[in-house]
Amino acid sequence: MSDLTSGETARQIEELYGAPLTDLKASVQGQPPGMLTALLAMYHDLAFAEQSITFHRERLTQLVHPDRHIGTHEVSHLLDCARRLTEAVTARDIQARTVHAVLRSLGRVTPSEPVPAPAPTVPVAAPAAPAAGAAAPSR
Repeated sequence: MSDLTSGETARQIEELYGAPLTDLKASVQGQPPGMLTALLAMYHDLAFAEQSITFHRERLTQLVHPDRHIGTHEVSHLLDCARRLTEAVTARDIQARTVHAVLRSLGRVTPSEPVPAPAPTVPVAAPAAPAAGAAAPSR
């Protein structure tokens, strides 16, 4: 699976629904939850995880800067930042996998595509009734 970013997710949602993301977000306000609401929530969670990765990566870079002294106090900050970065990467990967699977399962139906008619059903013949006068097997 290729890495699905929030930008790519937004593009696919817009393509699927045929409208910009901002319009789609506005259209779900006050509506009962549905697939679009779920996709927008997954998009939001993916974008938030990407922002968290960027923030914690930059913070970790600051903490390990060569001019910075690293003592006991700083090590605890380093470990905490690395843990948070790990959590953000995990959240991003889970969100990306989930939204990718959902988007793959959906497809936009264009008006020019005919909707297939349901297949005709053939009645199933009932089992033949025993002939009149036939004796039931005795015990």
